Amino acid sequence: MKTSLKIIGKFIDMLGNFCSLLMILMILNVFYDVIMRYFFNDVSIGMQELEWHLFAAMFMFGIAYTLKEDGHVRVDIFYDAMTKRKQAFINIFGSLIFALPITLLIFYYSINYTMEAYTMGEGSGDPGGLPHRWIVRSVIPLSSAFLMLAIVHVVLSQIQTLSTHGSNNASTTEGEQ
Repeated sequence: MKTSLKIIGKFIDMLGNFCSLLMILMILNVFYDVIMRYFFNDVSIGMQELEWHLFAAMFMFGIAYTLKEDGHVRVDIFYDAMTKRKQAFINIFGSLIFALPITLLIFYYSINYTMEAYTMGEGSGDPGGLPHRWIVRSVIPLSSAFLMLAIVHVVLSQIQTLSTHGSNNASTTEGEQ
């Protein structure tokens, strides 16, 4: 299990690094777009759409990395007061009951959504916009697959926490349980 956690963790960390690269590209794109617009009075619809696409990819791929790094939103005022064991149960429950089903639904429906755009050759409706809308649409099923991988990582790491804290349970004080 430790090997699986390490491999999945490294893969999701690479995804986080990819999100950093997307952020840098988006910043450079916005910088270029602003310079061209305000100094040269040249507006590019394609560059503006690229900003949106880079932001969407960065955000969607970043969800899996955020889950792995435990950076998501929750009510920490209650969670922090709990024992590691109770926190592990809550993380497993939340991952399997809330996160996984919605991720599976998004994955399932986004495949047809992406394939539709690909088969009809969908592009931007604006003149000068980006062609191949299926590329940005494919971010949805891809990010869902990465999120499922992150959910597996969370569940496995929490099972590992339970087994670690379960074996030490006899030596813990009554106040910690």
